[in-house]
Formats: sequence, structure tokens, C-alpha cells
Amino acid sequence: MRIAQSVGQDRPREFFAYLETEAQWACFTVHDMRQKASKRIAESYPEPQRSEMLTQYKAAAEAADGSDIFANLYRERNWARRLRKDLSGIAKVEVEGERASVATAQGTRYPFRKRENGIWGLTIFTAELLADAEKATRDLAVVSAAADDYDRVRHK
Repeated sequence: MRIAQSVGQDRPREFFAYLETEAQWACFTVHDMRQKASKRIAESYPEPQRSEMLTQYKAAAEAADGSDIFANLYRERNWARRLRKDLSGIAKVEVEGERASVATAQGTRYPFRKRENGIWGLTIFTAELLADAEKATRDLAVVSAAADDYDRVRHK
């Protein structure tokens, strides 16, 4: 119900706590990697690459935390459309061990996983957020290697 209420009020930050742990950590990873990449870019990249790259990473690097990363992605990817269409009515809940499925009145199923703290976490965004975290980590490696090259050339 908290998720449905937050979706209805367009407040994705408020249901960040109801995502599964892996999804939350993926958002924190994106935030951390983009901050680190932005720092390396600002210190080492020449113009115009510096400005272009900083603009590209700005929203994620300047976000307050992982919940802001989630809120930004939620809006960019229009995830509200996916949730709004039928979260208004829950037909049934099926629980099997650490996993649960919420079936809506419209027939859509939303998967949940029980977290370490006992709260059920929505899992529909996890794979995409994990892919984002992996990409941000790879991007940081590329940014760092390029920054090292720019530093070497500058100090010759």
C-alpha cells in the first residue's frame, strides 16, 4: 500500500525503502561511481571533454543519495506508467518462503523478496538497476584510465 500511495503521489523517493536490498545498493553504487568519475573528470580532463562529461554525469553525481538516483531513473524511464496502471487494487498475495507475489485486480503480478530487516522489497527494477551499477563501474574504470593518460601528457 505504501508503494501504491507513493506512486499515486509521484514520490518515488518514499518507496525506495521498499525496493529489495540489491536494487537499493545498485542505486548507491551508481551514485558513488558517478561522483568518483566526475571528480576525476574535473581534475584531469581537458576542455571541451570535461564540460561534456560533467554534464552527462551531473544528475547522478550531484544526487543526495541512492534514493535520489532511483527517483531520477524512475522519472527518466517513466516507471510510474508501469506501476500506475493497476496498483490501485490488490487481488491476492502469494508467499513462498523469502519470495512473494502480489497480484493486482488487473492481473499484473509484482514480485517481492523478503529483506534482511524483514521488510518486503519490490524486485521489478533490480535487474535494470544492477545493470546501471555495472555500467557506472565500468565507466569509472574508463574515465580513470583516460584521466591518467591526460595527467601523464600534461606533466611531460
